[in-house]
Amino acid sequence: MNRTAIVTGASRGLGLALTRRLVADGWIVVGDGRDAAALRSALGPLGGGAVAVPGDITEGYHRSALVAAAVEAGGGVDLVVNNAGGLGPSPLPGLATYPLADLHALFDVNVVAPLGLVQSALPHLLERNGAVVDITSDASVEAYEGWGGYGATKAALDHLGRVLAAEHPELRVLTIDPGDMRTQMHQDAFPGEDVSDRPLPEDSVPAIIAVIESARPSGRYRAAEVAAS
Repeated sequence: MNRTAIVTGASRGLGLALTRRLVADGWIVVGDGRDAAALRSALGPLGGGAVAVPGDITEGYHRSALVAAAVEAGGGVDLVVNNAGGLGPSPLPGLATYPLADLHALFDVNVVAPLGLVQSALPHLLERNGAVVDITSDASVEAYEGWGGYGATKAALDHLGRVLAAEHPELRVLTIDPGDMRTQMHQDAFPGEDVSDRPLPEDSVPAIIAVIESARPSGRYRAAEVAAS
């Protein structure tokens, strides 16, 4: 039986790197992204192992389409990777002046949308003893100036994962901090700065795969600690 994953934000960065590795390992991956041309260009070279479903993860009909595509391609859903997310305004504002409309939108994409996708996929995940991976950040547990908006959304996602695991002990809910990476989002967080010293997203993938493929229970993991163990 094919193992089938949904990976959001699969057109670039960590989402694309993880999609490439999963396909190489024999998974069928349904990937999404808002830019249809960029998504198809990124996933096209992966052949039949990757299915591109362009759309906005904050839209309920798109989340349903992702689940439907996974069921059609692989008969079910074994893994949901909530990787897509937003940073918020750039440069990063302090909380005293944080635009509340932007904060509302950030919670929608970083918290509400991932939960909505899990809700849509949950019957299939439970049927196949599946897993959820929520990509988080050290900003969810550390107080960094300027990172209050983003960090608050990731802290909320962390807590949703803990509660979901408590409510469904038969489901593995893995919250994973990949560490600093050389991505467009990281560049946007530090406009004008050189972020080329950060590791590539591909460097975090082996640790994420190790957590997925192991018997590790639900919980929060740091890629750096997994790689060192």
